[in-house]
Amino acid sequence: MEEELLFVLPDSPTKRVGAKPLKSFKPYKHMARLYSLDKANTPEEVEAFFNRVKKEAVETPTFTVEHKFDGLTISLTYSDGSLIRGATRGDGVTGEDVTEQIKTIRTIPLSIPFKGLIEVQGEGIMRFSAFNEYNKTAEVPLKNPRNAAAGAIRNLDPGETAKRKLDFFAYNIGYHEGIAFAAQHEMRDFIIENGFLYGKRFDIVNTAEEAIKSLNAIEAERESLDYLIDGAVIKVDSVAIREELGYTEKFPRWALAYKFKADETTTILRNVLWQVSRTSKLNPLAELDPVDLGGATIKHATLNNMDDIRKKGVKIGSRVLIRRSNDVIPEIMGVYESHDDDREILPPERCPACGYPVRQDGAFYYCTNQVNCAPQIISQLDHFASRDCMDIDGLSEKTLEQLYNERGVKKPADLYRLTEDDLKELDGFKDKKISNLLNSVAKSKHTTLDRFIFAIGIPNIGKKASKQLSDHFGSLDALMNGTAEEIAALDDFGAITAQSVVNFFADDAKRAAVEELISEGIVFENRVTNTEGVFAGKTVVLTGSLTRFKRSEAERLISENGGIPSGTVSKKVNLVVAGENAGSKLDKATKLGIEIIDEDEFIRRLGPGA
Repeated sequence: MEEELLFVLPDSPTKRVGAKPLKSFKPYKHMARLYSLDKANTPEEVEAFFNRVKKEAVETPTFTVEHKFDGLTISLTYSDGSLIRGATRGDGVTGEDVTEQIKTIRTIPLSIPFKGLIEVQGEGIMRFSAFNEYNKTAEVPLKNPRNAAAGAIRNLDPGETAKRKLDFFAYNIGYHEGIAFAAQHEMRDFIIENGFLYGKRFDIVNTAEEAIKSLNAIEAERESLDYLIDGAVIKVDSVAIREELGYTEKFPRWALAYKFKADETTTILRNVLWQVSRTSKLNPLAELDPVDLGGATIKHATLNNMDDIRKKGVKIGSRVLIRRSNDVIPEIMGVYESHDDDREILPPERCPACGYPVRQDGAFYYCTNQVNCAPQIISQLDHFASRDCMDIDGLSEKTLEQLYNERGVKKPADLYRLTEDDLKELDGFKDKKISNLLNSVAKSKHTTLDRFIFAIGIPNIGKKASKQLSDHFGSLDALMNGTAEEIAALDDFGAITAQSVVNFFADDAKRAAVEELISEGIVFENRVTNTEGVFAGKTVVLTGSLTRFKRSEAERLISENGGIPSGTVSKKVNLVVAGENAGSKLDKATKLGIEIIDEDEFIRRLGPGA
């Protein structure tokens, strides 16, 4: 009929048919970041979450409790009522465009009544019934519904995705225009009204005791469901209170994922390998007799450190109890069965990679060779080139091993001296790969100060701390000459992290390595984009709930008007914009004598059109 009419309806079943296989997935940048969630495994951790939120929130919040689906997170973008994009979560900022794959999922509407621009987030899952039916005729049976769903959506052939008969459960709204949501329950109403599949469990609670009761009920009903859940999600219902509580670098401070008891099994511990990290620490990795756990074949498990090994009493040859939770490497919990011929696990006397003597510091052991220890150097280079640091595409760990072994690349500055001649004789390097890598290396010379601080690998300094140091000091020279007292005064810093920064730049070799990088042409982007704007040259902090703007929009306006938005109140801050229910940041700004304005004054200074 469609061929005769030369017209295809928006919801036509023919749009569900798998398209031609793709050559690769294209990256897709989400309009609003998809955060991961902080996790809890015990009622005590749930109580601690409730206590913290109620202490920090000015108004008494209510909370929602929903199923935590165990599949693959998907973000759907709709514009003018039509589905225009489907993407995986990825790192939360950039995912993969899987639009053709998700169109084969029949519970994803191709069109919705709402005509604005909106991102609807949820989980792609494979029901147990569909999983069992598929395995009846499969040449290679699927191991579990979770991996089956993720594998189907990330299959380059949409036709293969369609065969697994997946479903999509919506549970959140991300970026949105043309509509406002005051609470999570309003987002759920939108999801239902626009024809999405949704979880039947949605409890509104006021106390930790009510939440724990709901969690127990969800765990009890878990086995009766036709889909996989691995816990429940607790969220503050009010969007205004969420804005006040804010985010850490990784998690929203207003949500918690409660994970059910992890899968456990036993197997034999055959050996312990000591692996060298980029910080020179030697980490014990257990080699196990392969065993199936939660649908995955487990061959290795973590042992943390020598104190952990001694406390648990594990030995080589013991049958050990292993637990796997949160989709991370399993952990050995203790000895299940011991034998007379079990052998003690001994700490290393020399680095297994380079043979240098090992230095002990408490429960940890460190390689003393920080110049020529290959795994340590390659790991440092890998961190330096990673997406959150200098963002150099094409430098995988395997490629860095090649460059280390065959071209003598041993420090970050060496990357900026690579030439076409250096690369063209290496295995696997063709003209296009060489050109792409050299262009990416050159592009990385233009970066931001916070990325550079994170890249150089200061002990105890992560992504968030790097941003705080960048905001406070404003330049590399100022940071390199900062004092421990000044750094320790920053929010979330303490004496240990402050001393880590000071010690790093006091080390002649490390300081020389940083200066060498700068001499290779690394420059920092000026974050002040408008030198004549009303906030030109000023560092501005937002606190409390704004009524006219979302926090992200207000920060954008600050940047567009020459200012530098910051999340930390310090002596370097010039102005604080205090919304409703402003808390500790306002108190600190008052003590420091920083100029404080309200939202009305903020709007007045922005001028007409704000």
